[in-house]
Amino acid sequence: MTRRVATLVGLTAILMWSMLATLTAASGAVPPFLLNALCFGASGLVGLVAVWLRTGSLAVMRQPWPVWALGVCGLFGYHFLYFTALKTAPPADASLICYLWPLLIVVFSGFLPGEKLKVHHVVGALAGLAGAALIVTRGGTALSLSPAYAAGYGVAVVAALTWALYSVLSRRFAGVPSATVAGFCLATGVLSALCHMAFETTVWPQGAMEWGAVALLAALPVGLAFFTWDIGMKHGDIQVLGAAAYAAPLLSTLLLIAVGISEPGYVLLIACVLISGGGLIAARDMLRRPPR
Repeated sequence: MTRRVATLVGLTAILMWSMLATLTAASGAVPPFLLNALCFGASGLVGLVAVWLRTGSLAVMRQPWPVWALGVCGLFGYHFLYFTALKTAPPADASLICYLWPLLIVVFSGFLPGEKLKVHHVVGALAGLAGAALIVTRGGTALSLSPAYAAGYGVAVVAALTWALYSVLSRRFAGVPSATVAGFCLATGVLSALCHMAFETTVWPQGAMEWGAVALLAALPVGLAFFTWDIGMKHGDIQVLGAAAYAAPLLSTLLLIAVGISEPGYVLLIACVLISGGGLIAARDMLRRPPR
């Protein structure tokens, strides 16, 4: 697989993550950790079955402990920290801080062998962050950043660091097949179920529509997306993928508008220009050079 193809595969994860807000809203009042347990558990089991049918064994899951530590800490750790941040700080503040992870991916990628961080990569990621800030804050007026929520802000920073490090360090294990993500998903589902039993009241999806939304979540943004992201991080252009990740909140908002949950406005137009422009700036090298 060429670098350009792997990058395109990784970009599909961003498209799938843009469905997250709409499908989560359609899943009803299911609490976060229970929803995580259902989706990650289902995607992990389906992934393991697919590996078994394709290879006749699960030998690919026999990986060194650092591989498992990185995968489980990345998937479960980020979601645990993200939900904790939303509970201990204003959601708009916590969400925006968590959205530092694409910028951090771009910055951290400069420490990888064979990667060179350039000014336009950082400029593109900063433009994307500005666009995401407009979307999350609905025009930049919703942030409070009160010292009373310092602990929640700290958790949000750790969440952003967790996903960025998981994504970038995946390149260190480029030889590990992406099929192992099925094991990480299943482990995340089990840990999420334990958190649900400890911290939440059980509310199951109601009716075929809500169960259908859960199934789609498990199939795409909380399933296949992690496999394609793994391919992109291991073999694609990390700087381009990091900057392009800011398209997720934009596409998510556009989808919410399409289904009638949100309303359009000038803020969305400005965010669209910033995010798409930032993505093009960051992808300048890939757009100019021939595929390797």
